[in-house]
Amino acid sequence: MADAAHLSGVSSPWRSEVFATLRLSWPLALANLLQMLTYAIDVIFIARLGEEPLAASALAVSVFGLIVWALCSMTGMVAPVISAELGARAPALRAVRRATRMALWLAVLSGAAGMLLCLGFERFALLTGQDEGLAALGQSYMVVLVWSVIPFVVNNVLRSYVSALDRPVFATAITALGIGVNAAGNYAFIFGNWGAPAMGLPGAAIATLMTSLFTLAAYVVAIRLDTRLHRYRIFGRWWVPDWPVLWRIARKGAPIALMVSAEAGIFGAAAFLMGNIGAAQLAGHTIALQIAALAFQVPFGVGQATTIRVGYFYGAKDNAGMMRAGWAGIGMVLVFMSFTSTAMVVIPESLLSIYIDPWAPANAALVLFATRYLLVAAAFQLADGVQAVAAGALRGLQDTRVPMWIAIFSYWVPGFGLSLTLGFATALSGVGVWIGLATGLAFAAILLTWRWARREALGLTTINPAKEPATPAPS
Repeated sequence: MADAAHLSGVSSPWRSEVFATLRLSWPLALANLLQMLTYAIDVIFIARLGEEPLAASALAVSVFGLIVWALCSMTGMVAPVISAELGARAPALRAVRRATRMALWLAVLSGAAGMLLCLGFERFALLTGQDEGLAALGQSYMVVLVWSVIPFVVNNVLRSYVSALDRPVFATAITALGIGVNAAGNYAFIFGNWGAPAMGLPGAAIATLMTSLFTLAAYVVAIRLDTRLHRYRIFGRWWVPDWPVLWRIARKGAPIALMVSAEAGIFGAAAFLMGNIGAAQLAGHTIALQIAALAFQVPFGVGQATTIRVGYFYGAKDNAGMMRAGWAGIGMVLVFMSFTSTAMVVIPESLLSIYIDPWAPANAALVLFATRYLLVAAAFQLADGVQAVAAGALRGLQDTRVPMWIAIFSYWVPGFGLSLTLGFATALSGVGVWIGLATGLAFAAILLTWRWARREALGLTTINPAKEPATPAPS
């Protein structure tokens, strides 16, 4: 009996951690999937305008998405900061309020810089050899879309805030409501329905702007109505700066933005490599990558949850809690990605049918290549999931600089190097490009997991007061 009780006591903290991570991660993962659906709706409506508007919007969104994703990754550093404050001295009203307020400041300031970068789209497109007509059409879309940058980044801060305070379901509900707003906006402003002007491609950008502003308003209302969220009064005295806290979030968050850019960059570069191999290979690559990205939204959500859980225990100086939170997230992702990996091998046609008709004769070449690439994707599913959660766990320890260098090295040295070599110097062709991608993800997974496993020996679990800003005056 004593042994049984002892075993129960040992396993209980692990069970509790798994359930806590699961409760936090499933709304975030679902919100990520719904966000992908929002983008899919844009594509569905724009595709009705023809090939040129669709191609122009794809080019513009590739630039817009990279910039916004990087900025959201940087400002999302507020989540582990909030979690650490809660772990150290919950409810930590002033500390959480200051961190969130300064993250909102950073969102606006960095978003303004991001807008300027987005407005250079046409020049960038021409420098990369794109058709002048497509570049000009994409610019007409971008000049409207660019106004969504700041709302997008601000929304990400508010999403991080509600998630860190154990209200991630708000992110899911608000994203789901935004899908309806986006669809209605596209229907009205692209084609001139319901009395709206027919604006064509810029109308799709109007729909995106409407959705981002609706999402912002929804977060403000949700925070105001929820007792726990409102008690922090994050919008009170919003004009008061707290430069040390802002610098702390920016300093810790900038490496995350570079890390995300490195990963996104190699997949973007892979598309250019595939385009040089052949149109059918590029089409197959695009569909296979969409399926892999769809599966990735779950480990992405688990990684976000793991950041919050590890951050809480980091603030509480609970080494055992940090250990359980990190390994629980990695274990959950390994189980899930085992299923997606198996599905890519066993039922590839069913997965492809999400986007195309895999049995149509016209799609025969595309399906042939996409199926081959999915076999490689099945091999890197586990690595992709592990690197996402391991990076999230390290983020919870506010360790971002070394993981950034690990990511840049992994994706661009063994990853891109092997893609280039196998894709163009061997008969593997497109499969070789995908083997390179898998290799980059594997290196990142191994190195990030090694760093997580060595966290105590490397001194990552100890808060160093010398590296943290002095506590500012109460606000």
